[in-house]
Amino acid sequence: MAVSDQAVLTGKQIETLSINTIRTLSIDAVQKANSGHPGAPMAFAPVAYVLWQQFLRYDPADPVWPNRDRFVLSNGHASMLLYSMLYLSGVRAVDSEYKVQKDPAISLDDIKSFRQLDSKTPGHPEYRITSGIETTTGPLGQGVGTSVGMAIAGKWLQARYNRPSFDIFNYNVYVFCSDGDMMEGIGSEAASLAAQLRLPNLCWIYDANQITLDGPAKWSFTEDVGARFRAYGWNVTHVPDANDLTGVSNGLSAFLATKDRPTLVIVNSHIGYGSPHKQDTNAAHGEPLGEDEVRLAKKFYGWPEDAHFLVPDGVLEHFQDGIGRRGRELSARWDDLFGKYGKEFAELADQVNRMQRRDVPDGWDKNLPSFPADPKGIASRESSGKVLNALAQNIPWLVGGSADLATSNKTTLKADGAGDFQADNYAGRNFHFGVREHAMAASLNGMALCKLRAFGGTFFNFTDYMRPSMRLAAIMEIPTVYVLTHDSIGLGEDGPTHQPVEQLASLRAMPNMIVMRPGDANAVLEAWKIIMQMKHNPVSLVLSRQALPTLDRAKYAPASGVAKGGYVLADAKGGRPELILIGTGSELSLCVAAYEKLTTDGIRTRVVSMPSTDIFDAQDDGYKESVLPAEVKARVSVEAGSVFGWERYAGTDGAIIGMTGFGASAPAKDLMKKYGFTTDHVIQAAKDVLARTK
Repeated sequence: MAVSDQAVLTGKQIETLSINTIRTLSIDAVQKANSGHPGAPMAFAPVAYVLWQQFLRYDPADPVWPNRDRFVLSNGHASMLLYSMLYLSGVRAVDSEYKVQKDPAISLDDIKSFRQLDSKTPGHPEYRITSGIETTTGPLGQGVGTSVGMAIAGKWLQARYNRPSFDIFNYNVYVFCSDGDMMEGIGSEAASLAAQLRLPNLCWIYDANQITLDGPAKWSFTEDVGARFRAYGWNVTHVPDANDLTGVSNGLSAFLATKDRPTLVIVNSHIGYGSPHKQDTNAAHGEPLGEDEVRLAKKFYGWPEDAHFLVPDGVLEHFQDGIGRRGRELSARWDDLFGKYGKEFAELADQVNRMQRRDVPDGWDKNLPSFPADPKGIASRESSGKVLNALAQNIPWLVGGSADLATSNKTTLKADGAGDFQADNYAGRNFHFGVREHAMAASLNGMALCKLRAFGGTFFNFTDYMRPSMRLAAIMEIPTVYVLTHDSIGLGEDGPTHQPVEQLASLRAMPNMIVMRPGDANAVLEAWKIIMQMKHNPVSLVLSRQALPTLDRAKYAPASGVAKGGYVLADAKGGRPELILIGTGSELSLCVAAYEKLTTDGIRTRVVSMPSTDIFDAQDDGYKESVLPAEVKARVSVEAGSVFGWERYAGTDGAIIGMTGFGASAPAKDLMKKYGFTTDHVIQAAKDVLARTK
């Protein structure tokens, strides 16, 4: 039907008009930006239309409704498809305090500013920037990985908070994904985990278009994806043509009818003009069509060839009457139900409300352990486990697990009823992610986006497998927690493949990621207290395998100084040092021992504990100067990791005791001696620096 026809539109006519509006908005935005990917939005617009108009339980007027279905665009290069849907559906903006605003999340002007500076329509969907975006999806595979965590959170919330006649949580998670998502390793990890947990609220909708940026998919990807997913244990259904709205509807209905496993809907699409006989090369390869091809595409759709960003009469009203009305009715019923729930289950309702604001319960820090001074001490992974379990008793939605290392990471929650999250027990708080570090990290992001306080543990060295998801947590500013043990060459005999060296510097370089390496058990306690109050920062808590002396806080400064990131732990008489020793983690005790000997020798020495350079750097200049006065040039930093970055604190005249190569396989005490992490070496380095600076 031509757009110019003004007669009353039939149901099929308005459907076609709406789908072609999605397509042409995407075409025009990409063309105006002279950048982007028009092909996938053109081909998959019918699928998006059916999902949003017929299936998605989502209220555009309340995009933070807790029980909304989640939609994830894992093939984030097709972002204009999502932006078009947000605009046409009338999704409202939300402020940083999760309050719904009167303004739309995306206006037509925003679509015209696609991929421009400070736009709400960046090249890939960004969670923090645009309301209605459930997660940031740039690197392929991240969306599908995150969606597993969202589905996990949905089943956990359902098991934890639903009561007879009160289905407070029963949302589904829908994901658009591509050949690239299927090829990325995280996609396989995530699919395997979802099958193991038999998540029935998870639906991946696979755009099988047989094209990649390099060219035909047959050059690199010829496997039978359906067979692979059946082998995992997924329900698999097939829609031969993305333009067949009834077929798409049937595929999604098959998902809703499947109650014992996740579903993969394979949809064959054809990048181009929606025609099985025509494909556009530029669209397939992620480039604007060019003006001539834009005109041909619009002609094919029966669109005015010279119109730009056209939204025909009736289209916005059609979406308002579809997803708008349905979502409004669903969320209103939920609000009414939740009001009644709050009267009958006040404590549970309060927990749900606090979760949505990322608040903690009253008394969240009660009954936390403290650790008496002990020269033999305790490994920081051990003290972390004790603190974590105490916090879990006070914060019911603190949940997490490990990538097959829970007993080593000390991440098992042992409170009564904590249990294991499994297909037959979605109320469990302990998660077994298996040897799937990347899928674990992405799943944690999905859980955090659904407002659980989620943590995940592994050996620190294996953050190399988690880094893409950790980076997205930092970009999204969500408080995912990583419990990272075996933090240095101190883990010993496993050798350099397992001994982290460059990881500390690498994560410290990541904007918004808070890295914490506490030096004793009470510093671990303070670190966890800081972590639980974080709302917008992911945290890497880096912990030791070996025992660390528990400092006598009656003699040295209280561990509460951890809140400043770096603080004066022990000082020269009168607070006028001529030498400063800076330590973190397991090496802090070396600085303390060296301080005692140097002080006895008459050298005015200060020890600075620096558990978090990120937090310290955020302090005001006056505080930083009080800890590291510029006039004191004689400084020594000590950390069993890369020396990179420590020149900022040790200064150009100071010494940096650290690693300049990889470790070795040997008992920890032998390694520490070989690489210079001894009290004697710290003392000698301090005296050398002092002599040089004088």
